Amino acid sequence: MNIREYLKKSKLIADGSFGTYYSQKYKTVDIPEYANITAPQRISEIHTEYINSGAKLIRTNTFASNTYSLDCSIEQVKENIKAAYKIAKEAVEQSGKEIFIAGNIGPVPAVFQPDFEAVEEEYYQIAKTFIDEGADILCFETFTQSEHIMPAIKRIKEECNPFIIVQFCVNQYGYSEAGESAERLVSETAFSKCVDAVGLNCGVGPAHMQQILSKINLNNNCFATAMPNAGYPLLVRNRVKYADNPIYFASKVNGMALLGADIIGGCCGTTPDYIREVAKTVDLTPTVKSDETSANNENEKPVIKKSFFRNADGTIKDKKLIAVELAPPFGADDKKLLEAAHMLKGLGVDVLTFPDSPSGRTRIDSVLMAQKVKNVTGFEVMPHICCRDKNAIAMRSTFLGASINDINNFLIITGDPIPVMARQVVKSVFNFDSVGLMRIADEMNSEALKDSPLTYGGAINQSRRRIESEIKRVQKKMEAGAEFFLTQPVFTAEEKRAWLDKNTDVALGSDAFFPFGDNIERAHKSGVKYVAEPGGSIRDDHVIDTCNKYNMAMCFTGIRLFHH
Repeated sequence: MNIREYLKKSKLIADGSFGTYYSQKYKTVDIPEYANITAPQRISEIHTEYINSGAKLIRTNTFASNTYSLDCSIEQVKENIKAAYKIAKEAVEQSGKEIFIAGNIGPVPAVFQPDFEAVEEEYYQIAKTFIDEGADILCFETFTQSEHIMPAIKRIKEECNPFIIVQFCVNQYGYSEAGESAERLVSETAFSKCVDAVGLNCGVGPAHMQQILSKINLNNNCFATAMPNAGYPLLVRNRVKYADNPIYFASKVNGMALLGADIIGGCCGTTPDYIREVAKTVDLTPTVKSDETSANNENEKPVIKKSFFRNADGTIKDKKLIAVELAPPFGADDKKLLEAAHMLKGLGVDVLTFPDSPSGRTRIDSVLMAQKVKNVTGFEVMPHICCRDKNAIAMRSTFLGASINDINNFLIITGDPIPVMARQVVKSVFNFDSVGLMRIADEMNSEALKDSPLTYGGAINQSRRRIESEIKRVQKKMEAGAEFFLTQPVFTAEEKRAWLDKNTDVALGSDAFFPFGDNIERAHKSGVKYVAEPGGSIRDDHVIDTCNKYNMAMCFTGIRLFHH
């Protein structure tokens, strides 16, 4: 009987923690995955204990089997995985019982880098190694987002069609470290069509996990999982203890089973004693699954997003928009900025944007500056918001505060790092990158801000050396809800020439004198008609003659600010 057939007849009890139980049992702080090679008998003993306690699904001892955690090559990782799967297979054979084996895959820690292709490829290589060893079940667990594993999952699903389990880790409030809600993570993954079971593991104790799962529809066409920790760790006499006892743990797990969880087990702090109690307590009657997806209410009035590029009815404005960036001041005097805003409004500018402390230097908060300008001038505004200075809690607070003050448009960016000289006293946050923050905004649009959703976009670096990576990045931002993009001006050679030819009244200022006439020659090509410079070069006459040649006005300021 395969696992799909089994789950149609009964809920499935999985094993408990491997890492914490290994440390407890053998009184060591070593990574248990090393023991796949050095002490296989230890690993076999733990598998056997879980099987004897009533587990019908055991996970291989490979949670940390990756190049980063083991600090080794991918070939060495593969050998570790092969050894682990062999141990699990032999333990099952020796038990004489029908036990399912899942190849266990945990997060690769080194994921915060500009390009994720290498990490995505490693997940695929790990998954493929399990498949080649005979595994037909893969368990991806303790993830905070699905972005980096889904390419591997899609590939392996298309090639081999294994039963794939994906489990996310969230806090007691129901949010992952990447800022995504449990509801969103589970629901989106459930309908991906390449995942067979999805749910939660680790992060929280059984009471909090039950509470979180109660807010999620688990009765869809995807099997659901629940594998909580044994409460929360406590330090007692220099030893780590978990608060919840097996009986209490099992009662809460039973509650999760009644909510619709199909595969149940344990994570950190759980032992064979916990699984034994689960096997005695949990009602294993299978949950009847529906094929329903969330349907729109026909009577529901559509929500129109407020944005600078939409008309009042929500349609896109049929005109070229002009946006101008105004940097908030370093100090508390905003007089000049407001004067500039009034002037730009008179010139027909459509929207003002405000950078978020660019280059990691303190300026007036971009959202508060945008609010003031909007209140004073009536301008459409779009503050930038970066990921450098705030964690997920602060970001949500910012979005909520902006919304109640009718600030609905944002440019979401990852942000510049803190300058090297300031890093001793100022720390960057970078709880997530711009894609992660967009996901938070998207999630809030469907929940807290559904009546007045945010409109947000991202930046495009068209000068990036690997433009293919930038295109993939743009696609991820679009998937996260980005509705527009800002770039530097993009011209063909012909367009650039035509644009320069239109610039006929350009003013050029310099804080140092021009030593040669070629500076003026170059300025002429850019449409310069007026020049202000200190003067004082021994070749001033030549520079003046060059200006006269092109009928350019030149003024000597007599003020030289240039320093070598």
